[in-house]
Amino acid sequence: MRDTKIVDFLTELAERVPAPGGGATAALHAAQAAALLGMVARYTTGERYAGHAETVVGVLSETDALRARGLRLAEEDSAAFTAVTDAYRLPKGEERSAAIARALAGAAEPPARVIEAATRVIELCEVLLPFCNRNVLSDVGAAAEAARAALTTARLNVEINLAGIKDQRVREELNARVAGVDAAVARADWVTAEVREEITQ
Repeated sequence: MRDTKIVDFLTELAERVPAPGGGATAALHAAQAAALLGMVARYTTGERYAGHAETVVGVLSETDALRARGLRLAEEDSAAFTAVTDAYRLPKGEERSAAIARALAGAAEPPARVIEAATRVIELCEVLLPFCNRNVLSDVGAAAEAARAALTTARLNVEINLAGIKDQRVREELNARVAGVDAAVARADWVTAEVREEITQ
């Protein structure tokens, strides 16, 4: 996926194939959010921002890592969902049911990790917002909105797999990992509202 042109990815996304799908899209939302915030951090350097230099360096390091992580999770999601379709092709029986349950648990993992990554991007938006270069302030809001999309899309892709997961412990763990999405979305909304208030004055 990392060597695929955007036009080719979108063509594949539109095809009648199981992957890539919503999970990969969520991961790419997170990667784009991190990339946008990385751009903001790179514009928030130099003498004018010297007092925040250490914070900016930290944000840069994290956003670069989160960008790479989002891309990796998009690839992992596609592979995990392919494993689900393979499990459904097995002959009916207990072995097939167990294989499907395992594959669904595996398919829920990448979007659960996307939620974690997107939540962190929003936290970093909150860090940069007060002092970032105002010429790219709207991109902080854009990063928050992309992270918001990652959160809600990833949650859907965890929830769709829950019904078929038989292991109660795994179900509970996944439910716990999506439980914070609404709070993270509210934080993203706050960032966007703050940005809009400033740019429309």
